[in-house]
Amino acid sequence: MSIENKLRAIAEHGAGWIMWLLVALSVLVLAIAIERGFVLFRASGDVTALRSKLAGALGRGDLVAARRCVLASRSIEARVLEAGLGALPRGPAAVEERLASEAQLVRLALEGRLAVLGTIGANAPFIGLLGTVIGVIRAFHALDASAGQVSTALMSEIGEALTATAVGLFVALPAVALFNFFQRAIGARVGRAEALGREMLSFVKDERKSLGEAVS
Repeated sequence: MSIENKLRAIAEHGAGWIMWLLVALSVLVLAIAIERGFVLFRASGDVTALRSKLAGALGRGDLVAARRCVLASRSIEARVLEAGLGALPRGPAAVEERLASEAQLVRLALEGRLAVLGTIGANAPFIGLLGTVIGVIRAFHALDASAGQVSTALMSEIGEALTATAVGLFVALPAVALFNFFQRAIGARVGRAEALGREMLSFVKDERKSLGEAVS
């Protein structure tokens, strides 16, 4: 049997399995969206209040109070700041590097599984198109079997072919929208964490400078 006949035999099975695959992908998209949304919600907090308390504590030079207010927050911004505070004994350069490192680790943790959303969003239309091609092949076979007469079976095959494309787009559009939404949300959260880290670093550098001037 030639490769053409083998592919034709596969097409004869119809596009039903394509539909089930797209349904499974839509369920996967929904599951990932719920899981990532829960992660972002669990790692949220009042960043404005955190910034105010941290600035007050650092302004007084009270590192204990600064660490306490950071540990009291469950936000990812606080996680980045906590890493920076842990590197204070090693100086401003170490604090800066630790803040940058933790921000990247946080971003990678939050972006987990988002690649799956992007992949589904990019490829679901092509999966639906595959179903359409299979449906068209079956439609031509039905047309040939009916000696050129349009029949109910032929119309059914054409309808199945068009449905596969529609379902592929229906799966892809929410996947792409959710991917973009989570990317923007994560970028904003990490950006706020980096901004707070730089603000904290400015206090650390000013304190070291003041100590140096006092010694000289």
